[in-house]
Amino acid sequence: MKFSHLNLPTLALVAGFIMTPWAHASAQNAKPIADASAVTLQQLLEQVRQGRVQDNAEFEKREAAFRQNRNQQKSVLTRTQNRIKREEARSERLEKRFSENELKLAELEGLLNDRLGVFGELFGIVRQVAGETKAQIDESVISGELKGRSARLGDLAKSKGLPPMSELEYLWFTLQQEMTAQGQVKRFQGDVVNLDGSLRQSEILRVGPFTALADDAFVRYAGNHRFADLGRQPPARFGDAADDLTDATVGDMVAAPVDPSRGAILNLFLQLPTLSERIAQGGLVGYIILLLGAFGIALAGERITRLTLTARAVKSQLAAGEAKDGDTPLARVWAAYASHKGSDMETLELKLDDAILKEMPALEKHLSLLKLLSGVAPLMGLLGTVTGMILTFQAITLYGTGDPKLMAGGISQALITTVLGLVVAIPILLLHTVAATRSREIVQVLEEQAAGMMAAHAERK
Repeated sequence: MKFSHLNLPTLALVAGFIMTPWAHASAQNAKPIADASAVTLQQLLEQVRQGRVQDNAEFEKREAAFRQNRNQQKSVLTRTQNRIKREEARSERLEKRFSENELKLAELEGLLNDRLGVFGELFGIVRQVAGETKAQIDESVISGELKGRSARLGDLAKSKGLPPMSELEYLWFTLQQEMTAQGQVKRFQGDVVNLDGSLRQSEILRVGPFTALADDAFVRYAGNHRFADLGRQPPARFGDAADDLTDATVGDMVAAPVDPSRGAILNLFLQLPTLSERIAQGGLVGYIILLLGAFGIALAGERITRLTLTARAVKSQLAAGEAKDGDTPLARVWAAYASHKGSDMETLELKLDDAILKEMPALEKHLSLLKLLSGVAPLMGLLGTVTGMILTFQAITLYGTGDPKLMAGGISQALITTVLGLVVAIPILLLHTVAATRSREIVQVLEEQAAGMMAAHAERK
């Protein structure tokens, strides 16, 4: 916009629009010029002039105050600079004193080491022994009976200065107390943590630092002067020995279980899987093998029992020379001979062979099935081995070989199924051999009797 094209009234109006906000801004810190509003341009110009005079006075007043404050700030700055100089001087004095103290400390440490001599090494060994003894006591079964021993040993192990004689005597006393308690078998009342986390008071039987029993069962030392029940007890032979130890009186000599590793061997026994857990590791294939084994053993038992009774009856008839019981293979062969005694040799031989052949199926019944089961069981074990190795390689593919526990399931199945297959096949094969032997013995008796009867018949002819 160019002002040359504006007339004077228009320019005055624009000036009024521009100056009015400035006048209002100044009026916040000054008294109002007039209460009445300007009507003409001359009145407006007069009001602006008066406001400008008041603003100049205000500015001069502020400038004077600033100059006065500047003098005060200068004095504050001077005081601050003087204080900085004093602190810098004090810092230099402290640094000098620190250096002097370091030199003096080094001299005193050297003098201390010279005066200590071998005692410095001795006290270092004392602190080391105190730390090792504390660690041993914290894990010792004896601490379930003798409480509050490790705190002072911990302070002695962490001490930097020379230990007093009382602490050295306490260390000696604690070592002697631990050695004495290791050769004792004692009963005392202690806290036992149940499997559900609750706490009970029970009589503890401690065998040196090795084994602890509570309520005729093994317990482990859980720290903090407490014992804890085991999730599973060791094998029965150890439980019987523990019962003998619990029932013993003072002076008795009994064979008792002792864990020289202070719990490590006992934990290994607890980690060993039971028979049911071993079988469960075989998976579905393992259970199928066991079912086949149970069926085969039952069948073999039935066959052996029946053939044994039949063999006894046949031997009894042979000894008596007559068939009192006609429900035996020998009695039926004798009956066939008696029915065809008057026939010619060829006919009689055929009849006797036919009678023996009729007895063969009953004598050899299920023997082929037993033989089949003895061959199928190892094959089922091989199947379980293959499936177990497949699971192992799947675990290796997914997780790598960093953690052997991830592969343990497949390897366990592979090995357990192989063992189950052999465990089932071997007894079934042996039982099949026994049953087949009994069957052949009876058949041999029948054939011998048939041959004897044929010979007697031929002599009579």
